Formats: sequence, C-alpha cells, structure tokens
Amino acid sequence: SPQVQPFLPQWLAEPRRVQKRIRDNLCPTRDVPGIHPRLLKKLQMNGIESFFPVQAEVIPAILQSASNGYLLGRGGYRPKDICVSAPTGSGKTLAFVIPIVQVLLDRVVCHVRALVVLPTKELAQQVSKVFNVYTDGTGLKVVLITGQKSFAKEQEMLVQKKVTGYCSLADIVVATPGRLTDHINQTPGFSLTQLRFLIVDEADRMIDDMHQNCLNQIVKAAFQGENGSGSNMLFQRTKPGPITAASSCSPQIPLQKLLFSATLTQDPEKLQQLDLFQPRLFTSVYSEKNRDGTETEQDTNNKYTLPEGLSQCYVPCDLNSKPLLLLYFMLKMKFTRVLCFTNSREASHRLFLLVQAFGGVTVAEFSSRLAPNERKRTMKEFEQGKIQLLISTDATARGIDVKGVNYVINYDAPQFIRTYIHRVGRTARAGESGVAFSLVLRIQERRFLRMLRDAGIRNIKKHPVKGNSLKPLVQQYEGALCKLEKTVK
Repeated sequence: SPQVQPFLPQWLAEPRRVQKRIRDNLCPTRDVPGIHPRLLKKLQMNGIESFFPVQAEVIPAILQSASNGYLLGRGGYRPKDICVSAPTGSGKTLAFVIPIVQVLLDRVVCHVRALVVLPTKELAQQVSKVFNVYTDGTGLKVVLITGQKSFAKEQEMLVQKKVTGYCSLADIVVATPGRLTDHINQTPGFSLTQLRFLIVDEADRMIDDMHQNCLNQIVKAAFQGENGSGSNMLFQRTKPGPITAASSCSPQIPLQKLLFSATLTQDPEKLQQLDLFQPRLFTSVYSEKNRDGTETEQDTNNKYTLPEGLSQCYVPCDLNSKPLLLLYFMLKMKFTRVLCFTNSREASHRLFLLVQAFGGVTVAEFSSRLAPNERKRTMKEFEQGKIQLLISTDATARGIDVKGVNYVINYDAPQFIRTYIHRVGRTARAGESGVAFSLVLRIQERRFLRMLRDAGIRNIKKHPVKGNSLKPLVQQYEGALCKLEKTVK
C-alpha cells in the first residue's frame, strides 16, 4: 500500500541545508559576517580559528535577527524562531553562545535576557562553562542552576534584594527544568519579563511530556506584566499579536526561541506545542560529490544524520555470550577508550562488577548512582586514558562531550532509534573517526535492522564473532561469576 506522506509545514519541508562534512567545510572565523572583534579575539585565544558549518550558518542568522539591538526585531518585526538539527559533536553550543553574548554586550541593566534549558546537570555545566569563557571580562553574568547547590544559595546567585526592590544578578541563566520551575514559582524577584532568548538544547527530549510543562511555565513567566509598577509599564509584555497603533506605542521585547537537537522531531503536533513563530530550520545532510564535481543532495528524507567518521557494526549473539564478547573486545582485540551502554542502572552496575571481578581491564561505571563530583573524576580519568572501559546508562551520557571515545559498544541493543543515534554519536565527534558495535540478540536482529533501515541507516556491517574465539575466556569468566555471586550475597 502506498505510504501516506505526512504533510509538513513549509519550514520543515524546505529547510536551510548545512554542509555535513565538517572537515571539508570549515569556515575561518574572520569570514563569518558581523562577529564583534572582541569575540573574534576570544575565539582565537581559545584556539578556534574556524567555525564548523552549523556555526557559520546559525551565528549570522541569530545576529541578524537582533541587528537592531535586543529590544526590537529587524525593521520592527518580531524575529523568527530558529531550529537547528545537526549531528552530535557538530558544534551546536558555540552556535548560540557567540551570538547571544554579542547581542547582550551593550546591555545596561542586568536582567535575565537569555535562558538555556538542558535536560541533564552535566550538559548544563558544560554549556555554562562555554558561556563563562566568552563572557569573561564583559561584565555579563552567567548563573548555573541545576540543584548542585542548595536552593537558598542559588537564590542568592540569582537575585539581590535592595531598598528599591529586587534586582537580577544574572544576564544568562543555564538551567535544568526541575530546578528552573522551582525558581520561577518560589524565588521572589526572579523575573523573566525581560527574557529575549529561550534556548532549548536537546530539544526533542525537552518536548517530551515531562518537560513540556516547564516550557509552558517559562513562556507564562515571560509574559506576566508587572502590574502597574511605574516605569515598567513601558515594557509591559503582551502575547505578541498583530501590530496595531496601540501596540506599537509600547515596544515589545521579542522572545525568540532557539531549538537545538541531533534528533529534532518532525512531528508537527509536537512542534505545535512549542508555539514557534515563523520558524527557520537549519539541518545538515550529506551532499555527495559526483564525478563531474557537481553535488547531489542525498537522502534528504533521512530523519537522522550521523557523524561522518563513524563506522557501525553489529554482532549477532546470545544472552550468555554478551559478557564474553565485551571481555574479548577489551582483552583480545585490545580496544581502548570504550564507552559501553546498557539499558538500565542495574545492568550497568552488574556488568561493572563482573568485569571488575574478571580482572585485566580498567573499568568504571558512570550512572546516576554516583555523586556529581565522582562522575567528574571518572570522566577525567577516562579522558586521560586511565580508564579503558566506561559502562553507562543513556540518561547519564546524553549529549555529553567525552574526549577521545574510540569505540561505543551497545551492550544492550537500544530499543529506539533516537537512543541509538545519541549513543553512537559519543564517538566520531568534531570530524574524528570512531566505531560503534552493537551486541544484538538473534531474536532482536530483525527488529534492530528494520529500525535502522527505517531511519535510512544502511551502512551497518554484520560482524560475527566465532564461539572458538571466546573459549579461552570461559574458565576465568565462570570463576568471576562465582566470585560475584558471593559478593552479591
């Protein structure tokens, strides 16, 4: 039967295409129009001489939408919202950090003007670090609220009470949803009525039901006028509507949404909930060079793009041989810097204990069991090569930029294509190469391959491992199991 083609709004159907090949399409930072000399200098000091394709396209787009300063859109119009769908590791963070810092450089009074919402503490920390580098010396204040400090401490970082009322101590707030909602509801003087940019990173995960409420609350808080407090009446915000004589007297601070994701949903209903204004979509796809030098746009209907230097394999196996396969890869094939995913915290923990009991592999687990500072330490040791195998769950590793992962091993085959994309995207970042292995039970094999095929991923190779290769490990493995049973008891 013919497939029903979903009707996509024009902005989704005709996105702005961004070059996918990072290494061949670097753009010198000086060639991107409109970047403040001060920021160019900072980029250089941080060793960034050229932008990735996503950055070179998105930075000017955001700057342009604020070319008349942050109080007005271009030509008095409200700036368009921006969605960016680009693979993991293609430089999305810098694509919003640079323009936002630049637009806010000439702000006079400190108010929360940019809010970045991220699904995990680690991601939020990572993003606030980048903001700190580029706001350093500018007088702009970045505040991170993720619940790692006490609520009262965060409140002190956000607002100060003066005789004249509350004043904001933050220009840019980087937050996780739960903690942010708490401050919107419980922190006196924490105001979003001057918010100019709302950045939602890992947007697909944030649109999920549990966070939708958070996004609604932000928008509600942004459009609450402070009733009749004198001077503020001028900037009373109303939900944007048609421009009338009355509405054009009081300038509106536009609220612009910037969405970033490696797997931006194409589901118009979900996007509808975000209430986007004339959105523009930037997306990166492969473009293949033909022999005669012309380019053909390939697989434009592929929903997902994977990093270019990534090779993908799968190993058909049965349940009992899974741990042996992992040990075989580590000990016999001498894999190094391996990030290994399981589907649950329990599975991660058990596998960690098992590999530890077997011996010969420096292994650590990375899960929500660990305190944040332990996670940081583990990550550092992994990046330094002191830990060769890091066993993790999806929740912990999503979006995290881990330096130098050579291999991703899906110990448990992922159930959803998005999970697959995000896991394998931990390697082959920023134009490097990497390998992803998935251990697939024979009963899962058909479903797994179909899932990839439906997403347009066809270049995954079957990589069978013969039982004989695992034999030498069996005796020691059974010993480790016994040891483990004792510890568990």
